[in-house]
Amino acid sequence: MLHDIQLGLLDLAHDAWRVVFQTWTIYQALIIVIAFGVAWYTAKHVEPPLENWVRSLKLNAGFLRLLAALLRRVEWIIFVILVGSAQYIVSSYTWPSRAFFLKLVFNLGLAWLLVSVFSRIIHSRQLSRWVAILAWILVALNLTGYLEPTTRALDSIAFNLGDVRLSALVLIKSFALLVGLTWLANNTGNYVETRVRGMSDLTPSLQVLIGKFIKIFLVIAAIIIALNAVGIDLTVFAVFSGAIGVGLGFGLQKVVSNFISGVIILLDKSIKPGDTISLGSTFGWIRELRSRFVSVVTRDGREFLIPNEDFITEKVINWSFTDKLVRLDVEFGVSYDSNPHEVSRLAIEAAETVERVSNVKRPVCWLTEFGDSSLNFKARFWISDPQNGLTNIRGMVMLALWDAFQANNISIPYPHREIIMQPPQGVVETPTKKPRKPAKTG
Repeated sequence: MLHDIQLGLLDLAHDAWRVVFQTWTIYQALIIVIAFGVAWYTAKHVEPPLENWVRSLKLNAGFLRLLAALLRRVEWIIFVILVGSAQYIVSSYTWPSRAFFLKLVFNLGLAWLLVSVFSRIIHSRQLSRWVAILAWILVALNLTGYLEPTTRALDSIAFNLGDVRLSALVLIKSFALLVGLTWLANNTGNYVETRVRGMSDLTPSLQVLIGKFIKIFLVIAAIIIALNAVGIDLTVFAVFSGAIGVGLGFGLQKVVSNFISGVIILLDKSIKPGDTISLGSTFGWIRELRSRFVSVVTRDGREFLIPNEDFITEKVINWSFTDKLVRLDVEFGVSYDSNPHEVSRLAIEAAETVERVSNVKRPVCWLTEFGDSSLNFKARFWISDPQNGLTNIRGMVMLALWDAFQANNISIPYPHREIIMQPPQGVVETPTKKPRKPAKTG
């Protein structure tokens, strides 16, 4: 096996040495260098106006993404065109064999251009770059005639796993197929999930549940198909299933717990996207339900990723579980000189003037206590949009009460304390004696 690899490398080096050191090869190399310089200089001056022109177009997102990918490769486009033109001229006016190097560079450049552009359909930039590089290497080996020797060399590096022979070639094919099918399954799952969320007949929780199960099913199916496609029998992994199961049981305990909790949440419909919830000190609205966590956005724009398990084991307040109407209270006090009936009427009218206060249920105001220095009241009102905040609506109602009381000469007292300090009885203060000055002598 090692001897075959060494022979292949020696043949490759011998061919390269024989091809490179020829007169026409040097001429072609100079043409390629000049073409690259012209392409770089031209692209530097052409790309900015083309970019402005593309930005002014009103096209769909997919076509605009393709144009943007082409725009970033203007240098390569010009280079491929120049090299292809040079190859055609050399082949037409001299022997066609004298343009073999130009033809090879043209094919490799065109392959890289096509692969790098069409790999941009993958949204992940890192994955797109790796796919483009691996695809170009495969095309380059095929164009140079070294694909078959490389395949044989990789297939010779192998080991046995039970009755199955695993080679480097099989592992590379498995990995490439696994990545491709997983990417396809993930994007198909996202598309199906988007379509399911558009079905108004289904509840939001059921939409999320169906979308997640379809996505998980497609990913698992992609893994099984990828392994079977390269001839790997899944039963060979049965030997390791017990040990792996125990390890995963301890290591992924929280992950599995959060996943099961997420399924329970979706089934019992205790929370759903759009609900306003309170969990501990977190108050916000649910943006998205994931398989491991729930995304909760607070009023200050922060997004909390709360594990699903917390929604099962802890106390959760769902402000919009069965009804979005939420009752809020505002406590206040007025002086004893005020008419309590008039105060209640003014408080109700003031609360009704606030825009967010619901008119489905009319506000009320009750006298709750004869306090030390005030008549204490509690105003109750309802809102239908708790996701827009609770503190701000209480502040609006308090300002409306203040304005109404000021307009009707109703004062809001504050407690007074009068402290009178007297000396204790039976205690007589004795004057202090000044020290006598010594008599003067002499």
